[in-house]
Amino acid sequence: MDEYQKQLQKGEIQKAYRGILNFLNELKTHLGKKHPEYFMSALYQGYMDMSYFALASATMRQQGLKIALVYLHTERRFEAWLSGSNKRIQREYIERLRGKNLGALKLSSPEPGVDSIVEVVLAEVPDFGHMEELQIELTAAVEQFISGISAILAE
Repeated sequence: MDEYQKQLQKGEIQKAYRGILNFLNELKTHLGKKHPEYFMSALYQGYMDMSYFALASATMRQQGLKIALVYLHTERRFEAWLSGSNKRIQREYIERLRGKNLGALKLSSPEPGVDSIVEVVLAEVPDFGHMEELQIELTAAVEQFISGISAILAE
């Protein structure tokens, strides 16, 4: 706790955390304007482990699916996850996708603490010094992920 207090007194952790959350909110707003057909969830701030928001088309929502755009704080990277609205749906889709060619996508295991069906890294060590370019990069990567996962699910 002493080290935690020392770090908080420096103020850098709070500034960085706020910056990440502000960036995620701006990205969420940008994606919502670009894709008004998607439902957008609220931003989950997390406990400095991960922060994310979810988006889903009407079809995905009917299937109990969503796309989570996740920032993993410790790993310092952005990922996209196909997730289920509950553990039963998550398990069903993991089984359904097992054995399929998922390319760069990583199929998850239905274990406690795992909230994804498939995952992909969108940006390894993102450059927050160039936020506009990062927003463009992430938007394109999320759109590609959605397109790819939609094609796999349609098979």
